[in-house]
Amino acid sequence: MASDNDSAPAINGPSDANATPERKIALITGITGQDGSYLTEFLLEKGYDVHGLIRRSSNFNTHRINHIYIDPHNAHKARMKLHYADLSDASSLRRWLDVIAPHEIYNLAAQSHVAVSFEIPDYTADVVATGALRLLEALRSHIAASGRHDVRYYQAGSSEMFGATPPPQSETTPFHPRSPYAASKVAAHWYTVNYREAYGLYACNGILFNHESPRRGENFVTRKITRAVGRIKIGLQSKLFLGNLQASRDWGFAGDYVEAMWMMLQQEKPDDYVVATEESHTVEEFLVAAFGHVGLNWRDHVVIDKRYFRPAEVDNLKGDSSKARKVLGWKPKVGFLQLVKMMVDEDIELAKREKVLVDAGYMDAQQQP
Repeated sequence: MASDNDSAPAINGPSDANATPERKIALITGITGQDGSYLTEFLLEKGYDVHGLIRRSSNFNTHRINHIYIDPHNAHKARMKLHYADLSDASSLRRWLDVIAPHEIYNLAAQSHVAVSFEIPDYTADVVATGALRLLEALRSHIAASGRHDVRYYQAGSSEMFGATPPPQSETTPFHPRSPYAASKVAAHWYTVNYREAYGLYACNGILFNHESPRRGENFVTRKITRAVGRIKIGLQSKLFLGNLQASRDWGFAGDYVEAMWMMLQQEKPDDYVVATEESHTVEEFLVAAFGHVGLNWRDHVVIDKRYFRPAEVDNLKGDSSKARKVLGWKPKVGFLQLVKMMVDEDIELAKREKVLVDAGYMDAQQQP
């Protein structure tokens, strides 16, 4: 991405934030996350200029978008630009809206780990719930000051909002959140509806069921599993510690789901949509598929650890995405088994690279049992 002497991504200021007039401009919060990286790829292929808001960190966390990063000094090629901002800082949000003047805004940023939200509930609520409110208010203020009415807003919802409500879950299913994260997403959902109804904003909620990929964070259960499968197969670890194996989820591929986000903002009127595969699988089924793909028996390696049980469990999430399929014309392309195999194959390759470092003495293979 950059040389050793210039390893930071160039963060662009007001002088170069405006894009070529004929291009659509998208602003993405959470651009460095799984969904943000896939959405950025998708929008660049559509001919957009993409601006991403990133938090300042002493460690660079842009690895998911490094492959599409182009130094902004290459102005005619650099159609993705990064800017420092934070959902906890309303002034930065308003400033970048005024400078970038986007046509589409995708609010994907969040403290998105359910279990972690029990550990840091205040922060989760501030970023997920109030952060969405800050961005909506910044957008309302920007529109009022600029006179623009062509801005469209996408709010990333979550199937966790349904929580204890029995499946299948659709747009009309009552919410019953079971974690600070889920409760915060419910608040963000209703803030979005309120700003749509009160101020006439073109604002959509995408209620996305679990979506995974090789870019999923390693502390999410699906990636934790496939990461372990790769390391176990290559001989770098022997055990995998998990919690509730009977939790059932509707798992799809993140690359499919970002297309649904874009489709929502192309409709004549704003609305809310559930995006799901309409299939539900347990964590145990995921284990069977992942370990079976490399010829291993998961029972030989998985250990149940009570520390990974949540204070309030969500037993079964299974989406009814009939509205999205009918209105948007969206449907998933990647099936459950194909998704699992894709993730395992990528993590085997990653484990092979790790083993080179272990064999050379640069890494301790016993970081995990």
